[in-house]
Amino acid sequence: MSYVELTPTELLSLGFDHPRVAEESWCVRWDRCDADIEQLVLDTLPPTIDFHTSGSTGPSQCWRRLRENVWSEAGLLADLIAPERPEALASFVPPVHLYGALASVLVPARLRIPAWYRPSFFGRMPPREHDRWAVIATPWIFTLLLEQLSWVRSMDHVTVMHGGAMLPASAGDFLREAGPDRALIVEVLGSTEAGGIGTRRWREGEPPPWRLFGDVTAVQSGGDVVTDDEAPLRVRSPRLAFRPDGEPPETWEMDDQVEMLDDRTFRFSGRRSRLVKVNGRRINLDEMENALRTLVSCTDLAILPVADAMIGEHVELLIVPESGESLSDIDMAAVINRLGVRPRRVHAVDRIDRSATGKLLKQQQSLLAKSEVE
Repeated sequence: MSYVELTPTELLSLGFDHPRVAEESWCVRWDRCDADIEQLVLDTLPPTIDFHTSGSTGPSQCWRRLRENVWSEAGLLADLIAPERPEALASFVPPVHLYGALASVLVPARLRIPAWYRPSFFGRMPPREHDRWAVIATPWIFTLLLEQLSWVRSMDHVTVMHGGAMLPASAGDFLREAGPDRALIVEVLGSTEAGGIGTRRWREGEPPPWRLFGDVTAVQSGGDVVTDDEAPLRVRSPRLAFRPDGEPPETWEMDDQVEMLDDRTFRFSGRRSRLVKVNGRRINLDEMENALRTLVSCTDLAILPVADAMIGEHVELLIVPESGESLSDIDMAAVINRLGVRPRRVHAVDRIDRSATGKLLKQQQSLLAKSEVE
């Protein structure tokens, strides 16, 4: 695998969803660009840009954003990592989605630093030409960074920006192995419809509460924001997207359940579509998947919420066994003990459909039809 160098104009002209941009490895030397980068971006990108939801909660939908708002939001993200003085950026997040377009393409443009993009887990890391790096991550990148600790430890500092899903346990392992003087995680919470709405940063220990972006306000119909009460997060922002045949909404209700601590900070409980109650026990499916990965030796696994005629909500477990293994090789007693409930069914499948940022896609029925079931 090699990184093909593109000029800034080539990258922007191709578009975020072009196969050469989203599916191939490339590098862009924004640090060598003599042009006014803001003017170049605004002159080259179309006036409106379409992005599509991941399909994790239903059919993928198109949401449109103004070019100026996309550039403005890239500035907000760049400001989150600028204090660490990154000299280069390595990204593993496809630009076809909003977060990837912002963080993989426009954040390094904002910072005027060289950027390397790699769409696959496998391949070589960017050349060791700089001492301070920003890494744009999906959940599986923390495993990659742990496997590439010699690369990490050869740097003065590595800032990992993560968005799109709950952090895996490997994120904490990465911070411990790299050390608080060398590594920092910056998280971004948001959606295709709302853009970035909150952020937090941490080096060790338990991560702090989330804080809303400066241009985002939490709102509640009929009155002030209620603290100490878990509820869906509804926000007002100048960066809300709109459908191709409509206008930006006044507010947007996220698929995120939160507890507001005050009018600017909150605790994130999980996506509503990934919170279920089985026999009275509430389960955050994203957190539980991360926990089970430390117990189960497999290529991938997922917990799928399902309707149940007897108890209303239930879960099924999908496992992609390692080569040559089957469900009989899995310690199901340990899985059930950690999960706290017995899954209605356990499926051995060939693969699990996920979005480019690691979210479980809603449509899994074709996989289950071909599965081995326990």
